[in-house]
Amino acid sequence: MSEHTVGRTPPRAMTIAGTDSGGGAGIAADLRTFAACGVHGCLAVCAVTVQNTVGVSGVHKIPPAIVAAQIVTVAGDIGLQGAKTGMLADAEIIEAVAAACDEAGIGAGGKTPLVVDPVAASMHGHPLLAAEALDVYRALLFPRATILTPNLDEVRLFAEIEVHDRAAQHQAAKVLHGLGPRYVLVKGGHLREDTENCVDVLYDGHEFVELPGPRFETNNTHGSGDSMASAIASGLAHGMSVPLAVEYAKRYTVEAVRHSYPLGAGHGPVSALWRVRDEPV
Repeated sequence: MSEHTVGRTPPRAMTIAGTDSGGGAGIAADLRTFAACGVHGCLAVCAVTVQNTVGVSGVHKIPPAIVAAQIVTVAGDIGLQGAKTGMLADAEIIEAVAAACDEAGIGAGGKTPLVVDPVAASMHGHPLLAAEALDVYRALLFPRATILTPNLDEVRLFAEIEVHDRAAQHQAAKVLHGLGPRYVLVKGGHLREDTENCVDVLYDGHEFVELPGPRFETNNTHGSGDSMASAIASGLAHGMSVPLAVEYAKRYTVEAVRHSYPLGAGHGPVSALWRVRDEPV
């Protein structure tokens, strides 16, 4: 009989999100990021999309009770040191996720930090969140967030602010922080006026921290937001403070975009593969 060595159990984090059948974003990107960051990934599927590199052509929502049961069942057995949300699809699922997070001790008032990535549309512009769910999202998930990580399109939807410069990016962070999250990270990837850098702004209600990074000339950025949020959740699961987890995630995401690759006829994904070996063992 061969000898088996029991490994050290890594931190555990959960993605509460939707699938991407093309494997570029959503839960697929989250789980790749968790693994690359040394975290065991768990999942609660909220919706199944019919998707490739060109766009989203269909969405099947999971019943809210099943979404909630995935969260509570995993947290009660395996235990979680981090969690993040992605595509939640509609108001009923958001309500179920908020209640399940409370039961499982995830988010404000619980032991498990929660990264809320308020996904509302795909990078192709296809809506991934029903319009009537925006108010429910603000009311239920923002106050439970350890950190909120919107891109500028999501800032426009949730804060009703058009960000065209750094001053507006700061103002958006203030407005969103007023809705309840402990920290807000306003990502600057869509700020095309800044052609040299991609600057994300972190705000804790008292001070701003700007995190610059290089801007790469590539269309292959599918899954970059999911990867950033998952890398933050990974850092938090490892016990980092929020600012350190954000810095860690920024470095990870820069390399993921640097090593992005073409796929299909549309937008290729950012890559977690720079953290692993290229050839099979």
